[in-house]
Amino acid sequence: MPGFMDRAIDEARAAAARGEVPVGAVVVRDGVVLAAAGNRTLELKDPTAHAEMLAIRAAAAAIGSERLVGCDLYVSLEPCAMCAGAISFARLRRLYYGAADEKGGAVEHNVRFFSSPGCHHAPEVYSGIGEGEAGQILRDFFVDRR
Repeated sequence: MPGFMDRAIDEARAAAARGEVPVGAVVVRDGVVLAAAGNRTLELKDPTAHAEMLAIRAAAAAIGSERLVGCDLYVSLEPCAMCAGAISFARLRRLYYGAADEKGGAVEHNVRFFSSPGCHHAPEVYSGIGEGEAGQILRDFFVDRR
């Protein structure tokens, strides 16, 4: 498990090097990485190009199904509402995330998407995995921009 979060954090570092908000995500099934991505909203000029969305799209393409049943998502930052919705629609089994996002997170903060009545599928959620490192990457990124 920690190795997969390490990979997500590596994707976050790569996103930061591209000037993107440093968030990385990895989709895993049966111990195999199906897809890994970092944020690319600026590069692609696409507000939906969050790490989670890109990794989910790539994993779905890799297995040939919109349902990622039996798959787990590792992401360096608590997902936003858009990404939480995609996680639910993809039927991901588990979500592991690093740093909490009190401002934009939608899993354990704000709308708490998976607890809302409109949520059709809620993954098992494990937070705080690699939190220190993931949070530091984000803090460093934003300090450099202020």
